[in-house]
Amino acid sequence: MTKLRDIDAVRNLSGDIWNVAVDEYQGGFLKRRDLLKYAALLGLTGFAASQGLGGARAAAAAGGTVRVGLGQPTKAIDPVSVTDPASIGVISQVGEYLILDDPKDGLQPKLALSWEADETASRWTFKLRQGVKFHDGRAVTAKDVVASFERLVDPASGSSALSAYKGILSKGGAKLVDDETVAFDLDGPNSNFPFYVSSDVYNAVILPADYAGDFEKSFNGTGPFKLESFRPKQGASFVRNEDYWGDKALPDRVEIKFFDDEQAQVLALQAGQLDVIPSTTRLELAIEGNPNFKLLSVQASSHDQVHLRTDQAPFTDKRIRRALALTIDREAVVKGLLKGRAIVGNDTPFAPIFPSADPSVPQRKQDIAEAKRLLGEAGVPNGFEVTLTTERAYDIPDYAVIIQNFARKAGIDVKLNVLPQDAYYGSATFGSSPWLDSVLGITDYGHRGTPDIFLNATLKSSGAWNAAHFNNPAYDALLLDYSKARDLQAQRLVAGKIQTLLLDETPAIISYFSQYSRIVSSKVEGVRFTAISHLLLDRVSFVQA
Repeated sequence: MTKLRDIDAVRNLSGDIWNVAVDEYQGGFLKRRDLLKYAALLGLTGFAASQGLGGARAAAAAGGTVRVGLGQPTKAIDPVSVTDPASIGVISQVGEYLILDDPKDGLQPKLALSWEADETASRWTFKLRQGVKFHDGRAVTAKDVVASFERLVDPASGSSALSAYKGILSKGGAKLVDDETVAFDLDGPNSNFPFYVSSDVYNAVILPADYAGDFEKSFNGTGPFKLESFRPKQGASFVRNEDYWGDKALPDRVEIKFFDDEQAQVLALQAGQLDVIPSTTRLELAIEGNPNFKLLSVQASSHDQVHLRTDQAPFTDKRIRRALALTIDREAVVKGLLKGRAIVGNDTPFAPIFPSADPSVPQRKQDIAEAKRLLGEAGVPNGFEVTLTTERAYDIPDYAVIIQNFARKAGIDVKLNVLPQDAYYGSATFGSSPWLDSVLGITDYGHRGTPDIFLNATLKSSGAWNAAHFNNPAYDALLLDYSKARDLQAQRLVAGKIQTLLLDETPAIISYFSQYSRIVSSKVEGVRFTAISHLLLDRVSFVQA
């Protein structure tokens, strides 16, 4: 990766927070691409673009229809309440965010042109792009943006983003400054807030102020494609939006077909009926070595978190929690279960891809002897029996069996209770959800561009997803310190303390962070996607035979 040519000029682009990041880059502690991503976080979008982020694209031929296979949406498609990958893939064709968290280039301006924080990072101000229209022809204004976020934080709206915004943004926090400017007054300081109005919160699609929850009638958004037809349980088609504010989409059409069975998707791909499908380990084996198909992957912070309920036996004793974590051979899981398409985790949400993660914290490794010693010290030298409850989804049932086998080496007898996905999540509220109520469980968490949501929602004492029932005042205090940290040095200092505390307490086991993949026909180029299931097809072109 090339170096920045004029460090002194770069240093003068912004204030002290930016200069600390430049110092880290110059000292070799921060990669060039991470520095540029940090520039976008601070709103230095022009500088990021000048260094090749979001820059000129190679010329490609326009025309054609991109054919996509997706699973079945789990309910009516509505950006406010969407949670499933298929619906996110559909909404990606028509809906847009203030900011796109690009897996390669970080935060990229979309409907927001720039953003900046006040001195405390408690108020963030966003300048909006002008000349943007919804598909029904109405201009997008600051009123639409304010209404979109007020809707997301309203407990009465059915918003699936409530857990993401809890403790971050409350009703009344999004405010109209003028027709081109929106301000967010946060519940407290948060130096990573731009991620919360980006595609990382997949519900944060900008909708008209008068949106009434009838998205499937028109799919009225601002994106590069607009609705041609929608057939519930069958699929949808979209055509190029000729009034799009940015570069017009290359394909004429996008055709999406819903499938009940993943095997049917790969058969349709092999028969030449589809160009793009989701990827699973089983489907990857079906196309392995076939030059007609390619596997595209991005590294993600996605992970399958094992929670250990800290308020119920046997996991009230942290020595027992640590003992179970020490039975797992993380390298073996990555190489075997995940075929090398993951990176090892260290039982904290700080994935190595996050610049704020402290790499000096020692990596936990399998140590059966130490696990047995801890169990003896905790008064269970012969181990114990426990039930692991989880969901029948992705590779999780296989992972559960692996955990069962590893635990047996230390004398821990793990019984498996694998439930259908809907049954596992239940009502997703404490007291009526195997996910949140089980003493030991595995839950899949999708990618985020910052660890904040994982740190707050899954481990904070008041977290909406705190299946471990972890209640640690020292941890909660460190979270506040982390949210106030304004530069990467300060963030990394606090992150190291959080990582160390979580290794000691072990309310959760995170043994890997997965890649996110799509299987694509070799006849198409330019397929882009995020690790949260957004499918970006506006730059797709077809390879000439």
